Amino acid sequence: MVKLYNDGGRITAALYGDIDHHSAREMRQELDEVIARSQPEMLIIDMENVGFMDSSGIGLILGRLRAVHAHGGEIIIKNARPEIAAVIRLSGLSGLLVEVDKNEKANN
Repeated sequence: MVKLYNDGGRITAALYGDIDHHSAREMRQELDEVIARSQPEMLIIDMENVGFMDSSGIGLILGRLRAVHAHGGEIIIKNARPEIAAVIRLSGLSGLLVEVDKNEKANN
């Protein structure tokens, strides 16, 4: 499941649940539509509520990375749990991960 927040040039996509072959396909369709329509300068993928992700999640990220870059935009991933962040790092996409300061999170 995806919840989208569009703030002009920035879109935050809050992902929920597990990301596997089936769910990645649905998320991909939803994200591709909003990227094509909005052509964001920044796509923020918030993975705080993702409990599991396999290689389908990496494919989801890579495809959206290409789509956003095609419009001159950037992508970051935030709030990934340690096990999800490890999968992302192993795939070579560690440059997309943004570590959020725990104190900053507590103040929001």
